[in-house]
Amino acid sequence: MNQGAVISSYEDYERYPWPDPSSYDYSLLDYLASRKPEGMGLIPYGPGGVLENVIALVGYDNLCLLMWDEPDLVQAVFDKVGSILTKYYEICAEHPAVIACISNDDWGFNTQTMLSVEQMRKYVFPWHIKIANAIKSRGKFAILHSCGYYGEIIDDMVLDMKYDARHSFEDNIIPIEKAYPQMNKRMALLGGIDVDFICRSRPEDVYNRACRMLELADQGGYALGSGNSIPYYVPAEGYLAMIAAALVNR
Repeated sequence: MNQGAVISSYEDYERYPWPDPSSYDYSLLDYLASRKPEGMGLIPYGPGGVLENVIALVGYDNLCLLMWDEPDLVQAVFDKVGSILTKYYEICAEHPAVIACISNDDWGFNTQTMLSVEQMRKYVFPWHIKIANAIKSRGKFAILHSCGYYGEIIDDMVLDMKYDARHSFEDNIIPIEKAYPQMNKRMALLGGIDVDFICRSRPEDVYNRACRMLELADQGGYALGSGNSIPYYVPAEGYLAMIAAALVNR
């Protein structure tokens, strides 16, 4: 899992052309703001997340070794990536048409986080605390999108990072029907109608599950949607069945 890695030493770190978010083109926000319907807000997302970008730059296998061999270099890469993303979200959250920002960073897979919980708390989570604060301090909602198992880090998301909502729920980790009663008093939950379920099920089954989920979420703190992004191969009739449930039950 090192394909495309470009940083393995301090020399690589110094040579890398680190981007400056203040030089990005944010005109798309202005364009969308001028054309959006009354009452609609914009929700920009990030160019990858803290952990995702570090893995892309260093490589996953390399990262695991460098945390033992060159911990100062690992910290420097995380700090550089984290500071760039924090600045990006500061700029996005300042835009008057923006109502929330999505901090998207996949942290794990079906059974655990990509790094140990202790390593996540050392390298990754401090920057998510800063990112969420950068968004929320500007009066906008901070939404976390993160795939993977999260059972051991709920308090980190809620108490430390203080994200307002979380997206990405998969049936083979924990179905949204179980996650909602466990977490809805602590943070809002978004989506959860599993993408595999939408692909494999009859449209009427998708519709019925979405309706049942909306009934379950009668205490609020939930927005209906898919468990993850909708790829090209999702049957349109399954996706539209989920949308129909939202329209009927709004």
